[in-house]
Amino acid sequence: MTPATTEGEDLLRDLAPQVLARLVRTYGTGQFDVCEDAVQDALLAAYRQWPADPPSDPLAWLVTAARRRYVDRIRSDSRRRDREAREALLAEPLRGPLDEPLASADAALSPADDSLLLLQLCCHPALPRPAQVALTLRAVAGLTTAQIANVHQLPEATVAQRITRAKRRLTELGGSLPHPRDAAERLGPVLDVLYAMLTEAHHTTSGTPARDTDLAAEAIHLARLLRRALPDDPEVAGLLALMLLTESRGPARQAADGTLVPLDEQDRTRWDRSLAREGIALVEATAPGAAPGPYLLQACIAALHAQAPDAGSTDWAEILALYDVLQIVTGHRNPTIALNRIVAEAQVHGDGAALGSLDRLEQAHPGLPRLDAVRAHLLERLGREAEAAEAYRRAARATRNLAEQQYLLRRLRTLTSTAG
Repeated sequence: MTPATTEGEDLLRDLAPQVLARLVRTYGTGQFDVCEDAVQDALLAAYRQWPADPPSDPLAWLVTAARRRYVDRIRSDSRRRDREAREALLAEPLRGPLDEPLASADAALSPADDSLLLLQLCCHPALPRPAQVALTLRAVAGLTTAQIANVHQLPEATVAQRITRAKRRLTELGGSLPHPRDAAERLGPVLDVLYAMLTEAHHTTSGTPARDTDLAAEAIHLARLLRRALPDDPEVAGLLALMLLTESRGPARQAADGTLVPLDEQDRTRWDRSLAREGIALVEATAPGAAPGPYLLQACIAALHAQAPDAGSTDWAEILALYDVLQIVTGHRNPTIALNRIVAEAQVHGDGAALGSLDRLEQAHPGLPRLDAVRAHLLERLGREAEAAEAYRRAARATRNLAEQQYLLRRLRTLTSTAG
């Protein structure tokens, strides 16, 4: 397995946060920015060298290579005024060949601990919530600035500025990695980050795939680690259940030709029932008596979809009621939740009522992603073909995901050919 293969690229992506966490543990959070640059250098070196000479221990190779790049960067920093401080930073000895097993100090925490600790570090309480989320998505999940901007519907320049300021603030704060037992202290932003990873995984910013299976797997992996650290928190359980239930529908989301298949048209025999059962069991074990938090409520909605043998059997009235509670809990601040509620409203109160709600939502949030796609679907079912066609065109122009664009254009062609 080398970086010449998709599996090799996945390996580098999985190892990157572990390597960054180990460097930050060694050199301190005051060197976060330099550590991250050193890790990127090491990943590039691995991509070039591993196909011809794969290491026996990829993690050890990357850690040692990153340390050497770190040293090179510190030595070449002519602006560093305090030479004694610089020598102290270089005091950590480099050990052996690049594929030598990690020393016991590095092995004290497992790779799983490393990933969770890095996640908690990026969610430092001294950082504003938006900066916590942006930095974690960049450093832990490996998302690009464009992907993060898509998740939060912000200009790329704004996101880039947040990340830069967050790194600078961590450098100013100094200190070391948090301990796993401190997970509850930073729970809010950690949950936000994991949810953002789930959002991007299932509505990718651009390119051919409709979903990013690797990112979804990483989000689930981190959510499992968090649940292990906080087994009694209902929102942690709710988010993990939501991830499992959402991912369980993955195999049916695309047809053989790669086009998207909407939920009501999916072949439910293709759903991953193992993931669905695990998610439903989590909801049933957690929801009774728990406070209605946003992630647990969304997991309850996803569980109702998973329990329905077909689209026609879905308990839309209960789903709509849960969305009403969800909007109250979130203070009506999340327009995406409002858009999803409108889909449920159409099933319960009819497409006309839902279209009125959609108009009001658009006035409050112009340019909301997927709004035109929902509008097109409602207009089509109301028999307003010309308006539906224009909405499909707008929706197709707005998305940069090729699979979504092809789906919308296919619906447009079907609509116009029928009308013609």
